[in-house]
Amino acid sequence: MKVTFLGTGTSQGVPVITCKCKVCQSTDKRNNRLRTSVLIELEDKTIVVDSGPDFRYQLLRENVQDLDAVLFTHEHKDHIAGLDDIRPFNYLLHKVIDVYATERVQDALRREFQYIFAETKYHGLPQINLHEVVNGKDFKIGTHTIIPFEVMHYRLPITGYRIGDFTYITDAKTLSDTSIETIKGTKVLVLNALQKEQHISHFTLAEAVAFAERIGAETTYLTHISHNLGLHDEVEKDLPSNIRLAYDGLKFEC
Repeated sequence: MKVTFLGTGTSQGVPVITCKCKVCQSTDKRNNRLRTSVLIELEDKTIVVDSGPDFRYQLLRENVQDLDAVLFTHEHKDHIAGLDDIRPFNYLLHKVIDVYATERVQDALRREFQYIFAETKYHGLPQINLHEVVNGKDFKIGTHTIIPFEVMHYRLPITGYRIGDFTYITDAKTLSDTSIETIKGTKVLVLNALQKEQHISHFTLAEAVAFAERIGAETTYLTHISHNLGLHDEVEKDLPSNIRLAYDGLKFEC
């Protein structure tokens, strides 16, 4: 399995010209974070988790040549807005893209992308097959088992995913004991860490580190980072040796 971080930031953390903080003005590319998404390349399948507003650029930057499925964690705009950009894969590869989401997220996709699901079809529409995700119920993509599990984004249930020894969690604040049992034993954990200060719906850096140590993965990568967390080098030097800050374009195999 090869994993590439397409984006590791939040809408709050995307550099804009009006922000003069040292993170947004940094020349270190690791501090220039686009909206959170991850590319997972298996032996015979290529999957992305979430497709935010920067999705098209992220795919171009990483020269992604194939796509089989999109898994959605939840319906917030910074995680779904780029779904329309699967069109080139439909057109060039002559394939329909499988989209996996809970019933609530599917309802949001139908509202946000009404034209995809309209009775009247026209040439060039994104072509997708919707599949319902039920947290706690495994499903298959090809020969690969995907284990979805619930995490809480304050009061909003969202979906984390485990694929073999790799687990991906974003926008979490709390997890049930059942979900924790699901991910124990994972070798590589990806986990959100928004900022150092308390936040109502996201892990802080300290909370993410404590949770990672509780799970005990060989390596944990922190993602969904806002500019409030600080500069990459300054934050990472204070982390345990097996916990790292992710950055856009970071690749690893597991």
